[in-house]
Amino acid sequence: MKNIDQQLPKPVGIWIRVSTEDQAQGESPEVHERRARLYAEARGWNVREVFHLEGVSGKAVMDHPEAKRMLADIRAKRITGLIFSKLARLARNTKELLEFSEEFRKCDADLISLHEAIDTGSPAGRLYYTVVAAMAQWEREEIADRVLASIPIRAKMGHQIGGQAPYGYRWKNKKLEPDPTEAPVRSLVHELFAIHKRKKTVARILTERGYRTRTGKAFTDTTLARLLADTTAKGLFRANFSKLTPDGKSRMFKPESEWIYTPVEPIISEELWETCFQILDGHRRGFKTSRKTVHLFSGYAYCGCGSKMYVWSHSPTYRCGKCQRKIPVEDLEMLYRDRLSDFLLSPEEVAAHHQAANEVMADKERLVSTAEAELRKLTADDKRMMELYLAGELSKEEFGRHHRPFAERRNQLEDELPRLQASLDVLKIDTLSKTAAASEATSLATDWGQLSFDEKRTIIEEITKNIVVGADDVAINLLYEPTGPSSDKRATQPSP
Repeated sequence: MKNIDQQLPKPVGIWIRVSTEDQAQGESPEVHERRARLYAEARGWNVREVFHLEGVSGKAVMDHPEAKRMLADIRAKRITGLIFSKLARLARNTKELLEFSEEFRKCDADLISLHEAIDTGSPAGRLYYTVVAAMAQWEREEIADRVLASIPIRAKMGHQIGGQAPYGYRWKNKKLEPDPTEAPVRSLVHELFAIHKRKKTVARILTERGYRTRTGKAFTDTTLARLLADTTAKGLFRANFSKLTPDGKSRMFKPESEWIYTPVEPIISEELWETCFQILDGHRRGFKTSRKTVHLFSGYAYCGCGSKMYVWSHSPTYRCGKCQRKIPVEDLEMLYRDRLSDFLLSPEEVAAHHQAANEVMADKERLVSTAEAELRKLTADDKRMMELYLAGELSKEEFGRHHRPFAERRNQLEDELPRLQASLDVLKIDTLSKTAAASEATSLATDWGQLSFDEKRTIIEEITKNIVVGADDVAINLLYEPTGPSSDKRATQPSP
């Protein structure tokens, strides 16, 4: 071995890279360092530096700060050799192993691998180093291939195959289930999009109400597009549908024949998911969405022929563009008001409404709990920031930078909580007696004309399924009503 007989001892460094998995199996960095030091001592070399990369993947290490520091010492002749336990500890990538070798050759420095007994100071050592490096890369690719081959099998079994669970879900016991905190927000995303039909509008509403993504960031139209297109929410988890591009910087879709779907517990109905997806698909195809609602029953009024009815410019009537059937705006509102009164006064419908409203209330109560928990967390975090500031551990600028987003979101949540609670109050009809229900119905019919447009529209959005205008009657179908012949509430249509 060269440099053994030189008057000055050879200056070398020790390279320590032990993965987290290796550490768990008892291969501590201390053991590797001691082995390298004893080898250097036996050779009469002087250990000048130790380079630590504990817990770092060997897939790519050239850009790691310790790797850069080591190469700088090699170029400056501070060290003329590097000792490491085995090739896989230096790097697992053949390209990087060869790059290390070339860099050391240029600087007339040596790579010493204890496990493979390689010293690149000799021609035989350099040849062996190249061969073993290629074998290490081959082994790594073999492992990767085996992992890829197992993915479809594990996906079909519904097991976790890596990566985070979709927003609204969590992995528990290797199975996907709705997350109690995120699921109500995921459901709200679809409900708002079905109403407003615009991703940016929904993102703004969610942000203003204080909702954030899993990472604490505001929702964006890009995030919403991904959530709305994800089938998991309707109970169909998609896996094995994408892979990394050759450059490893982004992802690309696999052929659809390789996609795997497994059933999971849904968060929303399939009908709501399909409604949102059709709107989203229309956006992608360049279809224009409807303008902001300017009439009470826009989006709810249908003609008996199946077409939507609209209020045309400078016209006081809802009109079908297909068959030209029409009904005056004022008459439809009057019929709706009377239908609402009848609905609330009917014991059968009140009972059915209670049952359905209880299910909706459960979702809204979870939203309330989520908002309350987040508000408590924000308050606690902000309090800690204040304590650090008062203790002199944070400057005024640092405190302001941390405090502002806390304060902004806390204000949003404080505005959102009363709104959610108000929605709950509206739905808690089952707490009312028959007399109180009748009184509410009478009051609503009496005061309907005093309500603002937004208040009326909110009531319509909360409880209306659709309104079908026929030749002789109008069917006003509410969401919370019993099925069967008795529920077919029709009003006689006034003469246009």
